[in-house]
Amino acid sequence: MTKRIGVLTAGSDSSGLNATIRGFGKAAQGSFGMELIGFIDGFQGLIEDKSTEIIGSNLSGILTDGGTFLGTSRDSINRYPLENGGFADRTKQAIETYRKHKLDALVCLGGHETQDAALHLHKNGINIVTIPKSITNNIPETDSAIGFDTALGVATEAIDRLHSTAHSHHRIMIVEIMGRRAGWLTLGAGISGGADVILIPEIAYDPEAIAQAINNRRNSGKRFSIVAVAENAMSLDYVEFFEHSRKMNQRLRIGDEQTKIAQELTRIENQIQGNTLLLANRLRTFTGLETRVTILGHLLRGGAPSAADRLLATQFGTACAALLHEGQFGVMIAMQAGHTIPVPLEKIAGKTKQIPLDHPWIIGAKRVGTVFGD
Repeated sequence: MTKRIGVLTAGSDSSGLNATIRGFGKAAQGSFGMELIGFIDGFQGLIEDKSTEIIGSNLSGILTDGGTFLGTSRDSINRYPLENGGFADRTKQAIETYRKHKLDALVCLGGHETQDAALHLHKNGINIVTIPKSITNNIPETDSAIGFDTALGVATEAIDRLHSTAHSHHRIMIVEIMGRRAGWLTLGAGISGGADVILIPEIAYDPEAIAQAINNRRNSGKRFSIVAVAENAMSLDYVEFFEHSRKMNQRLRIGDEQTKIAQELTRIENQIQGNTLLLANRLRTFTGLETRVTILGHLLRGGAPSAADRLLATQFGTACAALLHEGQFGVMIAMQAGHTIPVPLEKIAGKTKQIPLDHPWIIGAKRVGTVFGD
């Protein structure tokens, strides 16, 4: 029977992490008599053995608190940053800490990198269960992740507020929303906030097509436009350039040099992606309209969790405690069709849940006239 459990939150923070720890902690201690050890600042705490006992008082009054009282970091287990700027594999140290505390299992709350690290540790003999956290909702096999609903509400409110100033000054208002490889947050907020244009990573956009749509709005008497853009949305000309460059590089067939070129192309691509200011300049040039940019950034991660995120956190947390009691490991707790289910980490690690182009959200948005720039 699983009795002594380690807990950590890794990766970026989000609203709902404290609520999840609370749900898990109360169920683990109250229903199953487990002892809990919290590791400070994510995997860093596991590697460096920075820990604290979690008792009932730690779990009181945190349901509505944003962030995580355990702290977090983006440090990786097998690519741990060193003071000299290099990286090292710290798997051995993490396992030593796990054994030193005589843990029966480890619970990890986090996003993509956390799922990858958890699978790595599980393959190295650590009993692990994970809980998905992602304000962009890009983790596969789960309908929603901790933090998404709260971030969706914040982004929608921001778009709502931009409507009045856009209308008053007859401007193009561009709002950049987080979304590294998936546009769920931008799409949801754009639809909810009534954005006229929505740009997501899944659909390459043509700035001239966007400008034409904005000019058509102006000619019909609508003298402002709201553009919701995911930070990693990319224009069609850049997509074509990188696809062509990669094909040319593959034809070189010169081993290490080919790898270096591929890495450099990826680095340049990552720098270009998210260049919302460039988009603003191009739209200003094509339309002649005053254009302003608002970047929401880390505002989307803070604040009290929404009611939906508190519900989800409680479901995830309590389901996690039950799975540990049953002795199920190497899985992530997922929400599918209103039910929590365990999903093997092998089905999640290294993957991203992108928006299918035939998704009902996209279809519905197009039917009300929303432009995607394609």
